[in-house]
Amino acid sequence: MHKQRLVVIGNGMAGVRTVEEILARGGGEMFEIVIFGDEPYGNYNRILLSNVMNGSQEPEEIFLNALPWYRDNQIRLHVGVRVSQIDRIRKRVVAKDLVEPYDKLIIATGSRPFLPPIEGLLADDGELRPGAYGFRTLDDCSAIVRHARRVKSAAVIGGGLLGLEAARGLMQHGPAVHVIHLSDALMNQQLDGPAALMLRKSMETMGVGVHLGKSTQRVLGDEQHIHGLQFKDGSTLACDMVVVSTGIKPNAELARSAGLNVERAIVVDNQMLTEDRDVYAVGECAQHRGMVYGLVAPLWEQAKVLADHITHKDRTAGYHGSKLATKLKVMGVELASMGITEPAEPDDEVVQFSEPRKGRYKKLIIRNGRLVGAIMMGDLEKVGFLMQAFDKNTALPDERLDMLFDLGGPTKKVTYDEMPADAQVCNCNGVTKAKIGACVQDGNRTLKSVMVSTRAGAGCGACKAQVGELVSWFCGGAADEDPSANYYVPSIPLTRAELTRVVKERNLRSVSSVWEALAEGRIDPSAKPALASFLSIVWKGEYIDERDARFINDRVHGNIQKDGTFSVIPEMPGGITNPDELRRIADAADKYAVPLVKLTGGQRIDLVGVAREDLPAIWRDIGMPAGYAWGKSYRTCKSCIGIDYCRFGLGDSMGLAQALEQRFRGLDTPGKLKLATTGCPRNCAEAYVKDLGVVAVEGGKWEIYVGGAAGAHIRKGDLLCTVDSEDEVMTIAGRFVEYYRQNAKYKERTYTWVERVGIERVRALLVDDSEGICAELDRELEAAVAATYDPWLERDQPKTSNQFKLSLKVVS
Repeated sequence: MHKQRLVVIGNGMAGVRTVEEILARGGGEMFEIVIFGDEPYGNYNRILLSNVMNGSQEPEEIFLNALPWYRDNQIRLHVGVRVSQIDRIRKRVVAKDLVEPYDKLIIATGSRPFLPPIEGLLADDGELRPGAYGFRTLDDCSAIVRHARRVKSAAVIGGGLLGLEAARGLMQHGPAVHVIHLSDALMNQQLDGPAALMLRKSMETMGVGVHLGKSTQRVLGDEQHIHGLQFKDGSTLACDMVVVSTGIKPNAELARSAGLNVERAIVVDNQMLTEDRDVYAVGECAQHRGMVYGLVAPLWEQAKVLADHITHKDRTAGYHGSKLATKLKVMGVELASMGITEPAEPDDEVVQFSEPRKGRYKKLIIRNGRLVGAIMMGDLEKVGFLMQAFDKNTALPDERLDMLFDLGGPTKKVTYDEMPADAQVCNCNGVTKAKIGACVQDGNRTLKSVMVSTRAGAGCGACKAQVGELVSWFCGGAADEDPSANYYVPSIPLTRAELTRVVKERNLRSVSSVWEALAEGRIDPSAKPALASFLSIVWKGEYIDERDARFINDRVHGNIQKDGTFSVIPEMPGGITNPDELRRIADAADKYAVPLVKLTGGQRIDLVGVAREDLPAIWRDIGMPAGYAWGKSYRTCKSCIGIDYCRFGLGDSMGLAQALEQRFRGLDTPGKLKLATTGCPRNCAEAYVKDLGVVAVEGGKWEIYVGGAAGAHIRKGDLLCTVDSEDEVMTIAGRFVEYYRQNAKYKERTYTWVERVGIERVRALLVDDSEGICAELDRELEAAVAATYDPWLERDQPKTSNQFKLSLKVVS
């Protein structure tokens, strides 16, 4: 079969998603596909740029399609190549040094920041002046971060979603941050007055200056430096840099110069076709019925229709516009907004709840029994139902409070029985109840197989639980067990025991070597941290640590906070410290302007709000062992005051806590390990509800409890055994920790693992040595302890040159 040539201008989210949809419909057999991208990178998730800027994600973590994906699908990708001309007469696309002919063309050029007419904003060449930036690309992020680290004050012009995300990112890098907004309310397109006011107060509490009702007239400064902003009312604001986020402008110039119909953007019909029957447009550069969409869900809907049409899968498929609903997090505050924000007709009904002290706000606008608008802030429990009702225009229950709060309701079976077939379950990917049912009917009877086939639950993930319930419901109440549930990582069909044997036999000591040997080089980024943890346990000090396989916490040895800063928690075994350590902690808190000093539940001191680049220096000044509060590892051993001072004490709980902490510090484990020792059954250190707890009892004995929890999950630990000495406590505790390290799933806490394995089996293996493994466990633990190191006291240099800097260098 002769293949037609399909050229796509744009390697962004809309263009590549359209190609994915075309391939899913057999388009790989129909088309030879060529993609142009003017950025020197692969396809990445632009929505997550704010996370890159604030340091909570590395650039490589936001890429959607690795380069092997293009090769595997026989797609020729031109990266860093800007198309200069569409020659519709000769049906070819022209770039600087190459020409690509086409049979079908898709324009997916997206948009760029809109630059308002502010005096002094642009340099003589028409580009943004030094110190002024847009916020749209990875390169923008890199430039903003480099500049922000050198200045004292930054201003963001624009108080919409993107502007607030830019402000959040800037806060991480040191400058005082100001947001300037023309409207009298932040995010005025998505929020009403009360919700916007709550958001403003939250931002001001974080230290952001908010300036509303301000029209920026002029950027002040000389040719090389910005000194401030001047507003139309005559007032000024001192600042050293400016980020402009006042909306977007569709990239439609190529289409206009090619003679296509362009208004605000490239005009398309219901099949995403321009007036040229061989040219489509999709995404933010396309205008449909007068609307240009910037949210993800409409772009996905457009991609499906275009793919149906171009592959002849459904030539009647049509895009008829989208109802705008979005769920997001702004400055750490969870929000959802859909439809109108204020009643527009006399009979519109408004249902409203406000709890400003807790930052909760809920508002529904109902017209003729249908939802036409909603705002939710701080509590999104009912958002899934509301988005479905809004999207499908379904009738609402007469009891309006049921739509805001869980006050009791029908069973799930009744709910799914009554749910319309066309009810949209996954808003990100437009997956309906009927599509999930059809997928199950086709033989996909596990949650994973349905997610892979339909993409339901694979966007933001908010609907994943409901997708799972629907799969089970369509399967008659019991979905099939997913075989991959027993795999250590989903992309490698081996259990943990099998994977351990294979990596040892084949000497696979790095995450990349495992992918190459066991997955034909296909990388699953989501599984990297699990494999890194696994390999560090298997190989101990001989594991090859590849930093891109670790979470941000593990890469920089600090626990990231929601504003992108980190917490620093020195080790205090058993909660014991001394005046010298306290002075060093206090001096460090002053020197690095730490905003919060907090006593933790593990009897340690937490310095919260430390900038990433300050981590090495603050640890050096404190000069204490790390508390390992950042990782899946041994964390802390809490203790009561013990036998020397307490009149009820039966055992030296403080001394035992110090011994346990010194024994297990720095050990990687599948999940967090929290320990406690208590000097008598009064249990002041709460040892009964720890992963491992030790309680002194009469006769100089110690009881050892395992699998306890006192967080979101409450569980009293199971009594593993009673021993006669502290030495026996150390031995049995060590065996428990090592056996858990070798057998639990990644992120599986001991309270789940003990229940799964059974306390009787754990006791038989570790106390009675029923299978003769205890001596080997003792040796394995000794080797693991010998391989640990303190990343702050025992390593003089960072592991990589940019470990404590925000690097935006990405290898395509």
